[in-house]
Amino acid sequence: MWLTHEQLLILLLLLIANGAPLLTGKLLRQYNHPLDGESNFIDGRPLFGPNKTMRGILAALVATPLASMALGLGWLPGLLIGLFAMIGDLFSSFLKRRLNMPSGSRASGLDHIPESLFPLLACSTVVELPAFQIFLLVALFVSGGFLLSRIARWLGIREHP
Repeated sequence: MWLTHEQLLILLLLLIANGAPLLTGKLLRQYNHPLDGESNFIDGRPLFGPNKTMRGILAALVATPLASMALGLGWLPGLLIGLFAMIGDLFSSFLKRRLNMPSGSRASGLDHIPESLFPLLACSTVVELPAFQIFLLVALFVSGGFLLSRIARWLGIREHP
């Protein structure tokens, strides 16, 4: 088999880390203050944009370790995945603002690769993830992300595909 049971659980944690901010945003309308405080970078563009909130970061940092423990992986892989998924998401948003792309706009690859690659590399320090499996998990996350995004839009959880 190309992926072990544990590696498939890691993929599930990636989905949880990246979905927790979205679901929390729908459930809790308050505490939606932008992480960057609506400040601009030296180029005059927003640092991250209005969709990146402390509420979303905290949602990933709480939900992912809890899910990781529930799945029998312990809290550390979940914490690493949650933290580095959010770092990857902020990195993507930062780059998109530098490219003058509005908040919420799609950028195939840029929207999914950092938020899956960063946590997988970080998690590989505590879970066996050889390079080929990391590549495979990123590919599965990217392709699954397109499908899940459409489902979330259909369910009314997400506004944009």
